[in-house]
Amino acid sequence: MTKLRPRFWETVPLTRMTREEWEALCDGCGKCCMNKLEDEDTGEVALTRVACRLFDDATCRCAHYETRHRFVPECIVLRPKNMDANLYWMPETCAYKLLWTGKPLFDWHPLISGDPESVHSAGVSMQHRTVSETEIDEDDWEDHVIEEPI
Repeated sequence: MTKLRPRFWETVPLTRMTREEWEALCDGCGKCCMNKLEDEDTGEVALTRVACRLFDDATCRCAHYETRHRFVPECIVLRPKNMDANLYWMPETCAYKLLWTGKPLFDWHPLISGDPESVHSAGVSMQHRTVSETEIDEDDWEDHVIEEPI
């Protein structure tokens, strides 16, 4: 990884970040890799603990991040150009969402704390809280709805 500009998230708009800076915004919580349920009538989105089949429950990372679209074609590549369309389902603690809406990062964010484990220590991540979508029938996902850990 190249050297990141100091506190870049406070001075550089999302649209002007380097790829390395953009990727560094991810706090590693894993919430975006959880399957969600959307109410067709209200548009309300519920987070489940049912993880994408590529999710590593121990690291809270995608096991095949660079090649994930070969296995999960519908996985969203988040970019500034599609932020508005994706804000509704993104976790409330997500750095991308926070910065896009003009809010600061939380103190536990690894860019602030300097510790990549701080998201787990703060109890915000999905580490060791998930079940794989390969083990749960889609009709049973609603039995696994959870409150977002924040």
